[in-house]
Amino acid sequence: MRLYTRTGDEGKTSVIGGRLPKDDIRVTSYGTTDEVNSFVGLAIAQLDDELFPDIKPELVKIQHELFDCGGDLAMLKVTEQRPYKAKQEIVDFLEERIDEYIKEAPELERFILPGGAEAAATIHVCRTVVRRAERHVATLQSETDVINPIVLKYLNRLSDYFFAIGRVINHRLQVKDVEYERSAIVFRGGKRKEEK
Repeated sequence: MRLYTRTGDEGKTSVIGGRLPKDDIRVTSYGTTDEVNSFVGLAIAQLDDELFPDIKPELVKIQHELFDCGGDLAMLKVTEQRPYKAKQEIVDFLEERIDEYIKEAPELERFILPGGAEAAATIHVCRTVVRRAERHVATLQSETDVINPIVLKYLNRLSDYFFAIGRVINHRLQVKDVEYERSAIVFRGGKRKEEK
């Protein structure tokens, strides 16, 4: 098997149902989800099995889900033979886990700086890259009706999940989050003030 095909040498790439320029917003969208996936893999490699027996398998699960989302984003046409893969249940799972992890980490009042332990810092990179993916997918959604709406919801929850586990990783490793020193009190009981 040969890894290179030479078919993309002129700036176009194959998607499900045709070919697109490599800078098309659809290609940018699934390419950015792939970028998130790579950083998730890095975070997994940095986590200790004994301290994180729950988080590591969840991150592997998320890697598979990101592949599903990327596949859905790469589709120019949906058919009965090739339906979307991402379903509401993956969003529901993230919400359940976020609620649990919020209980474990110390109560939060102010914004925090991304960082702490190495794995937590990597998770914060995941969080910010997934936000970028979400922005690209929002642009794609505004330009086409061929998109799985679950993907946008999933990416939105995923960034919250990464924030929650970044804090839990620091907590289990006994590394304090660094509060943004000029932050007002914006959280009450783990939630933003405006959400009360």
